Amino acid sequence: MKTIKKAQKSIKKISSLIQVLNENETKNYTTILKNLEMPIHKFKKYASWSDEHYTRNCIEENEAFELILLCWENGHKTAVHDHGGEECWVYILEGEFKENIYELNGSENLVIKKESNYKAGDCTYMKDFMGYHDLENLSNKRSMSLHLYAKPIKVCNVYNSKKKTFDRKELSYDSVQEID
Repeated sequence: MKTIKKAQKSIKKISSLIQVLNENETKNYTTILKNLEMPIHKFKKYASWSDEHYTRNCIEENEAFELILLCWENGHKTAVHDHGGEECWVYILEGEFKENIYELNGSENLVIKKESNYKAGDCTYMKDFMGYHDLENLSNKRSMSLHLYAKPIKVCNVYNSKKKTFDRKELSYDSVQEID
């Protein structure tokens, strides 16, 4: 396996990003994402939009990782969820986002243990032992975030606030595009 040295150079193409991810271990993913220097128009081909909810657009899925472009309208927010045991990195391409990290208290209620705001160029990390989280687009415009999972996530747990339990949710894509 090649070292992170290749990722220390700026990454200017999606195909280069895929190659570098394939050649590195997960411990290098944060550094890799922080070396992205791609104009936003490079991601437009992978984008799809919905007025009702954010969209999940697959850029690459293989045995090692899953790379997804999420497209958000103003005010779109995820449900509180976990990541099915996998690691998750979120790189903000465009816009401003709020992330809440939650823990369950003794009565099965979720309690916020950390709030963070992120803007374009920021990268955040999440794994289930850290708690549950949600993301919200705070921008007054369309925004995009790149989500990288250490292995593809087919199922996660989503918090049902009415029942105060987690429901199992099968995940799908809104679009899948071929890499250039």
